[in-house]
Amino acid sequence: MDGSFTFKLAVTFALCLTVTTFKATAHKLGQSAGNANAPANSNASAPLPFDPTEELTYEAFFTRLLLRSINVAEFSFVSKRDPQANDPSHATIKTADANKTGDAYFRFTMEMASKGIVPRLFGFRFHQRVESIVDPTGFAVSRTTKLDEQNERRRISEAVFDKGTVKIVWTERNPKEPQRAPRVVTSQFSGATQDIVSIFYFLRTQKIAPDLKFEVPLSDSGRTFRVPVTVVERKRLKTTALGQVSTLRVDVDVFGEGRLLPGDGNLSIWLTDDARHIPVQARVTSSMGTLDVKLKSRTLALKNTP
Repeated sequence: MDGSFTFKLAVTFALCLTVTTFKATAHKLGQSAGNANAPANSNASAPLPFDPTEELTYEAFFTRLLLRSINVAEFSFVSKRDPQANDPSHATIKTADANKTGDAYFRFTMEMASKGIVPRLFGFRFHQRVESIVDPTGFAVSRTTKLDEQNERRRISEAVFDKGTVKIVWTERNPKEPQRAPRVVTSQFSGATQDIVSIFYFLRTQKIAPDLKFEVPLSDSGRTFRVPVTVVERKRLKTTALGQVSTLRVDVDVFGEGRLLPGDGNLSIWLTDDARHIPVQARVTSSMGTLDVKLKSRTLALKNTP
């Protein structure tokens, strides 16, 4: 097993976990493209399943030939309100994106790291932390920051979504070479384009059902992808964190030319068939092996919790 491939599979899950619950953006796309199967909008007044604070933790298991269900990585997704992010004088939040209602911005954080035999047996360690600042008015992303570590390689990047100019400016720096000019990518975005973390939360507030097919506009590293998504079926699953739950299986087309990952492969994700749409299980298969991801725990802070 190649440690770098395990990292790519892990990143694939983190990326695609977010897009499986896509609904409202698909509705907008469906209106413009005449897609009768696009999901409908949710009730904007409905309580958010992750507000004010929620933490989801996942474990990833790799299988190939004699290697069976080897624990290779752990993920966490944390949602919380961040009143400081409302400040329009923040270096990277544009005045045009300022919250008009005064509600605290969301700070969504995804973190993943290698564990188990990957560092010991294959000499490969990875760690990634992504933070997304989101204006609750329209659930629009304002900024994404990312720390990406693979062995000795370390990169820090930031993407700014400016609704005034309708542009994304992505900047990546090597902290070990501060004198080197950063990489900069600028691109246009349209409508409800999200980043790899904000879309996970934004779209959990929507409704989906079997037989829906749609595309997700997703921006990462300054590029924008259109990701085909299919809601396949309902199924009962036994989970460690939630017990027996009714789920929806969602297939996400992320492999191939011009997509998130090159080559052939498949991704399926199961999320709870209720208003929470909690992703409880995922499977990534390719010629290199299979990665199974399972929900380990969920922690939710209620509004009346001190």
